[in-house]
Amino acid sequence: MATKEPVRIAPAEGKLGVLLPGLGAVSTTFIAGVEAVKAGVAAPIGSLTQLATVRLGKRNEGRTPLIKDFVPLAALADLEFAAWDIYEDNAYQAARKAAVLDPAMLERVRAPLEQIHPMEAVFDRNYVRRINGPNVKEARTKLDRAEMLMEDIRRFRDRSKAARCVMVWCGSTEVFNRPAPVHQTLKAFEAGLRANDPEIAPSQIYAYAALKMGIPYANGAPNLSVDTPALLELARDANLPVCGKDFKTGQTLMKTMIAPGLKARMLGMSGWFSTNILGNRDGEVLDDPGSFKSKEETKLSVLDQILQPDLYPQLYGKLYHSVRINYYPPRGDAKEGWDNIDIFGWLGYPMQIKVNFLCRDSILAAPLVLDLVLFLDLAHRAGMRGIQEWLSFYFKAPMHAPGIYPEHDIFIQLMKLKNTLRWMRGEDLITHLGLEYYD
Repeated sequence: MATKEPVRIAPAEGKLGVLLPGLGAVSTTFIAGVEAVKAGVAAPIGSLTQLATVRLGKRNEGRTPLIKDFVPLAALADLEFAAWDIYEDNAYQAARKAAVLDPAMLERVRAPLEQIHPMEAVFDRNYVRRINGPNVKEARTKLDRAEMLMEDIRRFRDRSKAARCVMVWCGSTEVFNRPAPVHQTLKAFEAGLRANDPEIAPSQIYAYAALKMGIPYANGAPNLSVDTPALLELARDANLPVCGKDFKTGQTLMKTMIAPGLKARMLGMSGWFSTNILGNRDGEVLDDPGSFKSKEETKLSVLDQILQPDLYPQLYGKLYHSVRINYYPPRGDAKEGWDNIDIFGWLGYPMQIKVNFLCRDSILAAPLVLDLVLFLDLAHRAGMRGIQEWLSFYFKAPMHAPGIYPEHDIFIQLMKLKNTLRWMRGEDLITHLGLEYYD
């Protein structure tokens, strides 16, 4: 039984617009997948919002509803899609070129995909160097580009009759940069937009436009994007939820599963070597050292924060962690990740673990986009604002409050996510203490 008043959540009435900067492999796989599920020709494997349950109360109560039946999520039938991209291909053409889904599957959802034509993108070759396209906005200032994005959103709302929107960055990884003075306050950021400050990246312009339009924002790449004091100030002032960074797929997903188990058993680790081969547009972009640096930072931070070498120097104080990504066009979206893990156990005796993960990046990312769209919309209707740390489950480098470390352990992340849903509905939080069964 509920022990407190549930959070007041506005109903999910009307259409929900899904705004996607980037109409590449991830976006098209996500859209095609949603259309296939709606048509009854495929299942939403990998999506918590569609398939997962949440336990309520004690284990012997037998209350385990589906998440989508427990909290008022938007229905898949109510999703309307729009995207920006530097290439002019519609979603069907872009999906064919991405070659993630087989042609037979794409033909079954061809009609709705052909209706999605990318709007002109905000793009800067200084931030993404290995690709270029003709479908870009030309304007005098970065503020002008932001206002053009806002006008795109207004036209989409009018055309689709969307009652609410969510934006999820599915574009390329931008070159690595750290917060600069222009990112410290909203006033400084807006002055920087007017002055074409080179420290303002395209993803930040999208985030700014979304927040100014009252739209929650999620960042699926390792870019700074919304993770700056200026844009977090805007999100709080506008009562909007935000989250990021970098979809947790592939190799990092495995790390956040394996490393917590090794640490739980107090097994030591001397080295973890990771390398990848990837041939899609993401791989091409990451072939640039500046973009790879952004990805490397998020990948390398995971083990340090899970293993806590400062607390366990004997076990992890000398860990050597290396990450490589190699662009290999023949592989396409079917990425292969190799991991060699050198561990040691009782009396210091060495052991090894080898992982060879032949995964599909966009297949793993697409259900994350769906869940983030639905959960961010839920958070917005529940009046939640600022960083949504309960959505860390979906990211390699989760955003978090200043002064605390991010939680990377996927099992703790899942507990946090489900406890947040319980809290929303006035249910007891689950601690897994279990003493009540034995008193």
